[in-house]
Amino acid sequence: MLDPSSSEEESDGIVEEESKEAMAPQAGSRISPSRTSESSGGLAPSSSRSSARPISPSPSAASEEKEDLEKMHREEEERKKKLQLYVFVMRCIAYPFNAKQPTDMARRQQKISKQQLQQTKDRFQAFLNGETQIVADEAFINAVQSYSEVFLKSDRVAKMVQSGGFSANDFREVFKRHIEKRVRSLPEIDGLSKETVLSSWMAKFDTIYRGDEDPRKAQQRMTASAASELILSKDQLYEMFQNILGIKKFEHQLLYQACQLDNLDEQAAQIRRELDGRLQMADQIARGGKFPKFVSKEMEAMYIEELKSSVNQLMANLESMPVSKGGEFKLQKLKRGHNTSIIDMGQEDENTLSKSDVVLSFTLEVVIMEVVGLKSLAPNRIVYCTMEVEGGEKLQTDQAEASKPTWGTQGDFTTTHPLPAVKVKLFTESTGVLALEDKELGRVVLHPTPNSPKQSELHKMTVTKACPDQDLKIKLAIRMDKPQNMKHCGYLWAFGKNVWKRWKKRFFVLVQVSQYTFAMCSYREKKSEPQELLQLDGYTVDYSDPQPGLDGGRTFFNAVKEGDTVIFASDDEQDRILWVQAMYRATGQSHKPVPPTQVQKLNSKGGASAQMDAPISQFYADRAQKHGMDEFISANPCSYDHASLFEMLQRLTLDHRLNDTFCCLGWFSPGQVFVLDEYCARNGVRGCHRHLCYLRDLLERAENGAIIDPTLLHYSFAFCASHVHGNRPDGLSTVKVDEKERFEDIKERLRVILENHIVNFRYFFPFGRPEGALKATLSLLERVLMKDIVTPVPPEEVKGVIRKCLEQAAQLNYERIKDYAKIEVEKGQKDQKDPENVGRLVTPAKKLEETIRLAELVIEVLQQNQEHHAEAAVTSSGDQSAFAWWTDLMVEHAENFLALYAIDMDAALEIQSPESWDSFPLFQLLNDFLRTDYYLCNGKFHKHLQDLYAPLVVRYVDLMESSIAQSIHKGFERESWEPVKSLTSNLPNVNLPNVNLQIPKVPNLPVPVAGLSVNLPQIPSFSTPSWMAAIYDSDNGSGTSEDLFWKLDALQTFIRDLHWPEDEFAKHLESRIRLMSSNMIENCVKRTRMAFESKLTKSSKSTDFRISPSLCTMFNVMVDAKDQSAKLCAMEMGQEKQFHTQIDELIEESVKDMIQLLVAKFVVILESVLAKISRYDEGTLFSSFLSFTVKAASKYVDVPKPGMDVADGYVTFMRHSQDMLREKVNEEVYIERLFDQWYTATMNLLGTWLTERMDQQLHVYQLKILIRITKKKYRDFRLQGVLDSTLNSKMYDTVRNRLTLEEATASVREGGMQGISMKDSDEEDEED
Repeated sequence: MLDPSSSEEESDGIVEEESKEAMAPQAGSRISPSRTSESSGGLAPSSSRSSARPISPSPSAASEEKEDLEKMHREEEERKKKLQLYVFVMRCIAYPFNAKQPTDMARRQQKISKQQLQQTKDRFQAFLNGETQIVADEAFINAVQSYSEVFLKSDRVAKMVQSGGFSANDFREVFKRHIEKRVRSLPEIDGLSKETVLSSWMAKFDTIYRGDEDPRKAQQRMTASAASELILSKDQLYEMFQNILGIKKFEHQLLYQACQLDNLDEQAAQIRRELDGRLQMADQIARGGKFPKFVSKEMEAMYIEELKSSVNQLMANLESMPVSKGGEFKLQKLKRGHNTSIIDMGQEDENTLSKSDVVLSFTLEVVIMEVVGLKSLAPNRIVYCTMEVEGGEKLQTDQAEASKPTWGTQGDFTTTHPLPAVKVKLFTESTGVLALEDKELGRVVLHPTPNSPKQSELHKMTVTKACPDQDLKIKLAIRMDKPQNMKHCGYLWAFGKNVWKRWKKRFFVLVQVSQYTFAMCSYREKKSEPQELLQLDGYTVDYSDPQPGLDGGRTFFNAVKEGDTVIFASDDEQDRILWVQAMYRATGQSHKPVPPTQVQKLNSKGGASAQMDAPISQFYADRAQKHGMDEFISANPCSYDHASLFEMLQRLTLDHRLNDTFCCLGWFSPGQVFVLDEYCARNGVRGCHRHLCYLRDLLERAENGAIIDPTLLHYSFAFCASHVHGNRPDGLSTVKVDEKERFEDIKERLRVILENHIVNFRYFFPFGRPEGALKATLSLLERVLMKDIVTPVPPEEVKGVIRKCLEQAAQLNYERIKDYAKIEVEKGQKDQKDPENVGRLVTPAKKLEETIRLAELVIEVLQQNQEHHAEAAVTSSGDQSAFAWWTDLMVEHAENFLALYAIDMDAALEIQSPESWDSFPLFQLLNDFLRTDYYLCNGKFHKHLQDLYAPLVVRYVDLMESSIAQSIHKGFERESWEPVKSLTSNLPNVNLPNVNLQIPKVPNLPVPVAGLSVNLPQIPSFSTPSWMAAIYDSDNGSGTSEDLFWKLDALQTFIRDLHWPEDEFAKHLESRIRLMSSNMIENCVKRTRMAFESKLTKSSKSTDFRISPSLCTMFNVMVDAKDQSAKLCAMEMGQEKQFHTQIDELIEESVKDMIQLLVAKFVVILESVLAKISRYDEGTLFSSFLSFTVKAASKYVDVPKPGMDVADGYVTFMRHSQDMLREKVNEEVYIERLFDQWYTATMNLLGTWLTERMDQQLHVYQLKILIRITKKKYRDFRLQGVLDSTLNSKMYDTVRNRLTLEEATASVREGGMQGISMKDSDEEDEED
């Protein structure tokens, strides 16, 4: 923008250029149509079009021409109105004395545009796609993913951004709130606090949001924007309101110069004139009786008092402004000054000035440059100068040689004399020995004034007798500064009745004592007090004609007051104009003196070219008049309807504010508030009118979709309500009828808008933004519903209104999410190959899928309501606020919302096939949300959901029980007892594929026909799914048992994951499932025990017997049954633990029986071995015959050792059985018990067999076999972990002793033992 104080040449250039463009068609016109159209922004018809118009235009052409002319006229009137308004605004900015720019307003953040929103989306998507260098863990990535999907891509956010209601800070706060719960739910990590994680995540968010921007540039931009939101300079304010009112820069410059806005004295005088005019207007209203229409007749007298009181206050404010400083943006302490004399002229004697009240202080700068004409002194003589102001101190320059007497020395003085005497003397050093003083060569005495030339000049010195140089001159400059309270000075001729009674030329000074007190003072030389003074209160100054009989002075003017006239005269016209302007500003008169044009002609020489003796201000005024600005400058502010002008100003300012780059929500910037406050105070705009207009403008913007802060609406509404009900918020007791009517109309509009905002709270306050807006809306609605400002509205009435709004909100929100779900479905159909056929048929499964998706949206809406819109019931400190009932209403809203969903849910479930169980995920989805909600748990919808699904759950459990029972029966009938992979041990930790919500599902079962017996089809035998192969590596139970355990576990998991909310039914379900599991496992155990016994019975009784994997599988079935019974059959409720106890006892008994059966089998096999070697008993025929045959044959061939094949066969059988049991059976306790009993039983059998032959000597072959069996048995069982206490039993000692004794006896016989001995040896180890 152009500098208001730019040079005259610049201004001339601009004006000349503009004047070339705008040539007035006549002298009286101020601006051309092209100028009008250009300034107003409209299109004006060109002159060529006018000249080419036909003589007889058609009716349509005539009407178009008329419309164009009317449009041009309207635009011209609008332009003039804005120009006049801008003049008033400029004066408020130039010299504020009522308001200041507030520094305590909340700083507004930069708003987010559509482009910035899209850019933010792209940056977060790039992070999720891994295109950035930001390192993040999975938890943060999930949080960003959720934030991007839920918030950034929300259509509610897009609409909010479009209306200008979102800032970057809002985006950050929503993310922070979004991640706080996630961070709090993370597990604790030693050395890493949750606050550290939170701050780290926020830093990463800032990095993503900022993208590739340089953070330093962003910081600089934020700093600049923040500064513009705080304090603006005058130039910035001028430029802002140029943009607001559509004023061009050259127009601003013309107005600025013509209004003399840089002249604080002129602005203060303008204010005094305005205030005087307002007092006169108040008197006219009182005399004429033209009062506005008030609600009460008694208010008319009060109205006049209010007008005068407001003017008094403004006068006090103006008087409190310091004289030396003016126009700064600060409000001085209010104090009562001399302005009371303007209101009550009877007290003027009390305010008469004395000479001592007028105090002036001048600063003089005396600069001595050089002396010219010093020729008589020798070149090397030393000279110097002294300077003094009479009555003050004396200063001396440096010494210089006479050949070059130059100094450039400055002396600073302070004096109170308007006409001081400055003495400068030239000295040379005396060369005489006896000389006491230096010799004076010359002197000069000057009498400077503030109007004296500031540049250096040569002055002739008065030389002494001792100086032969008569033409001695000194070059010096004297600068005398004008104090702030001296408004003008100079020599005038004066004559008056009471003062200056002789027509004489005197030195006059116009002194401002205070804002309302000025004095015309005459001074003599070297005097600080005025000789005479005239207090200008009540005088009117104007130009006058030359007075006959008064010699001296060429141009005259006078100051007139009732009973007194003072005549002044100056020597030139320019000086007269300056004096009249200065005194015009001082008197505060309404009449503006206009210099007679003929006087300028008198000053011209020869009349060829006029001299510009008029001051520059007069030149700017003439130039403004030339461009049509004079009427705006000279307009009397008191004659304008400032209420309507301010209404226009505030509306345009609001439009400008809402369209700037800040997320203002309707709040003005500090600079705008300052100008509007100053305008209202200076021009008497009533506070109620101001806020009513503000409310109306804000409501219009809100109705058009703009986001307006309800706190701002509340502030203005409370002000108006307080005023209308007589509480005098701004000190005004009068209430106009139109104010009351407008207030009632705005109150009703505001109520409708607030109710609409509550109905659409999810869309007007998305994600709780703007912060606290919902709570402020409720508070404002409560205030609007009040009948007056004293009686509070009953809470039930407020609740009733809001309840009705929330009922509508439930309907609206549900319809919108249904539409959103419908759009998703249509989009999914378009992605398919044949969308037409897909859209025609809505299968029950598809309907259920849509219902589940709708349920997810319903839950998302309710969660967002709880997270972002529940703050209205709680204060910032966490306490319950005045809207504690908001929680109850939100619960009712949620129930109404769910009730609408229940209609669609019931319809979808009715068309489902009775053979399908796919609707259970829907129950679990809804129930998992409802049961964790404190307010909705066991509410209306929740109970309806339970009533709907309870029969389905019971029927499902019944069918599953029958199915499992049949699968056990038929499965065991054809069971191969081949081991399979275990599924049950890790099932709860496995996320099942292709299952909604990761709910373990049991197979669907067909429904039996009514009236027929339940004959369920056989469930296929269990096989391990391929996706489970990698997580299990051990062989366990049989296919039937594993199938049973998996189904029972899956069924229990399914029932448990239902989390049935009603305790009684949940306990019933649990008891039912536990009891069923107990019965099923009991049946499985019994069938396994029977199969085990049957298998052993059918097996071989010789050493050819081998432990088959199927027998081990049966043991493992028992192991699994025991493990599963602890999980499937145990109840955590005192007495019902009996299920688990009974099945444990059954399993233990069955395992015990199975071990006994297997041990008995091993005993039978050993008995068969002992039976074979019993043929060698001493005294039998077979023994003698066998011995003889072996001896005879050994003479001819190498005969193997008889009996070793029997021993080796038994040892092989024993070892194979041990290895098989150890490898296949999974329970160590059972193996140890089996091995203990096996060892003990077979050792007892050996001991018994040997005891029976106590009187017989063992055959050598019997001895060899028994020694081998006994030693191998002892060693192998010891390796299998049988305890020494069991191994070294009494029976073992008996057997070992007997065999040792028999070995000693046999060793002396013929042939001996052939290396077989009860003693341990390395050879036997090698044989093994």
